[in-house]
Amino acid sequence: MNDDAVYDLTPTQRASVLFFVMLGTTIYAASILVSSALLPKIQGALAATQDEVSWTMTFNIVATAVVTPMTGWLAERFGRRATMVWSANIFAVSTLMCGFSTSLEQLVLWRVVQGAAGAPLVPLGQAILLDAYPQRQHTVVMAIFGMANMIGPSLGPTLGGEVSEAFGWRWGFWMIAPVAIVTAVGCRFVIPKRAQRGTARLDWSGFLTLSIAIACVQLMFSRGQRLDWFESSEIVVVAFVAATTFYMFLAHSLTAKDPFVKLSLLKDRNYALGLAVVLIFGMLNFAPVVLLPPLLQNYASYPDSAIGVFIGWRGFGTAIGFLIAMFTGRFDPRLMMIIGFSMQGYAGYEMMQFDLNVNQTDLAINSMLQGMGIGVTWVPLTVVTFYTLSPSYRAEAMSIFHLVRNFGSSLFISISVAEIVRSTGANYSRMSEMISPFNKVWNMPWSTGGWTIETVEGVARIAKEIVRQSTMIGYVNAFFMYVVVACAAVPLCLLVRVHRKSSDD
Repeated sequence: MNDDAVYDLTPTQRASVLFFVMLGTTIYAASILVSSALLPKIQGALAATQDEVSWTMTFNIVATAVVTPMTGWLAERFGRRATMVWSANIFAVSTLMCGFSTSLEQLVLWRVVQGAAGAPLVPLGQAILLDAYPQRQHTVVMAIFGMANMIGPSLGPTLGGEVSEAFGWRWGFWMIAPVAIVTAVGCRFVIPKRAQRGTARLDWSGFLTLSIAIACVQLMFSRGQRLDWFESSEIVVVAFVAATTFYMFLAHSLTAKDPFVKLSLLKDRNYALGLAVVLIFGMLNFAPVVLLPPLLQNYASYPDSAIGVFIGWRGFGTAIGFLIAMFTGRFDPRLMMIIGFSMQGYAGYEMMQFDLNVNQTDLAINSMLQGMGIGVTWVPLTVVTFYTLSPSYRAEAMSIFHLVRNFGSSLFISISVAEIVRSTGANYSRMSEMISPFNKVWNMPWSTGGWTIETVEGVARIAKEIVRQSTMIGYVNAFFMYVVVACAAVPLCLLVRVHRKSSDD
């Protein structure tokens, strides 16, 4: 029987490689979203504001985006097995330290380390599996590998919510660490060692300038609203550094012989459009799982376990979306992308109808619809992006593809949280103006119901309710931006080129 696998392994050895690679992928995917179920408790425990606590998600995603393009260089420089083992080990330690963090700054720092350490696990694990199995089995293996990417986002928040409610938010991180250690030990013994390493060189100038630019842009949008944007010298400095380093990155990439990012790839129309679309896809990907948990717990009185279940429904919807995409491969991928983005846009529209009395059924259905939109969109988006690109450039192009996706996720989360903070303050000021003895409504007891401004307790109750309602308006505005972004992807989908078979094909 023909076996064109790179590694000469027995079926048992291949199954072991598949198991531990899937385990690494699962814990990484779970770690990204597990904090979403923990955000409300973290916010209270560390005395953080809503925009500050969102940094635990955004900077984790930024770290992943920055390190992902380095995966190829790490594998060539240190070996695939060593990279997987050390990534899992550092991931385990950083996850433990997330649980031990006593301040928001410590937690954000260790989340950055966690995201950077976990970044190589998915692309490198995928490459190892393709080399471990013969080509005729690649379809089945990649389908199984894809399931691991869906199990993590579903299982992590669900278990995290249950565990944090029973034992505290720290255990939401600690429960992942032992699995990461098992992954590291397993990878050390089952992943074969390549006889010879490559001589890949990392363009440090391009890497550092791009990393600094991305980090500064993220910092600017994360702190801008709180610091009153360009009225703050910190924001001015950060914006200047971001613009300068990005200019240096562009100049270096256009003149270097072997740059970190080959800008010439953008000459390929489908790839350039694919990057624009995947930026929008990234914006829609994680925003709801960061925005909804604080809203549901702090203002709608949902417990952590229920929030984790709603995020789990999103993972279930993603699985259904992937299954739909598998069976609709014959359809025009542009149509499938439009359907996927339309589903996400409709889910955003439904979120705009939410109020503080939203029920569990509506939340579950909406979460599942979001997930289905993601699953339906991802497969055709990947296909059309790389359809006309030369295979020799696909490895590098894929790393940039994931970088843009992750950057879009972190950027839109920061923008959405900034809008919630801005809108909450503005609407609180506007509504509180009505709470005055000069407002004649307060002379009509049949209109005010149980509300009163005659006592301190009555004024405090009204103030609390104004906070709830003004915050809800801020969330509605953020969900409106979600809808606008989803709709903006539709015309871009129509511009990609799709091969049409002729009668001679």
